[in-house]
Amino acid sequence: MAEISNDIRLAVDSGETAIGLKSVINSIKDGSAKLIIMASKNKKENASDITHIAGLAGIKMINFEGNPAELGAVCGKPFSVSTLSIIEPGNSNILKSDY
Repeated sequence: MAEISNDIRLAVDSGETAIGLKSVINSIKDGSAKLIIMASKNKKENASDITHIAGLAGIKMINFEGNPAELGAVCGKPFSVSTLSIIEPGNSNILKSDY
């Protein structure tokens, strides 16, 4: 989990991401999302909505093994992050990695 955490943080710090359910759904709809990362302990309806929409759009999803508070901490945010999308990875190799 440490390696993916580093890649997520690097993408948030050096690239472009969308954080939160509405922003992630918008990034999927407008075609800018390249990867979706979702906290494993998430609201069931939110998880199924994002999974369905990402599947229709053909966007890969990564399940972050942690709760939204832990994902928020990895992103360097002082709040919980249930899901985020990678729009531009910046200096991160997250789009090239196999998680």
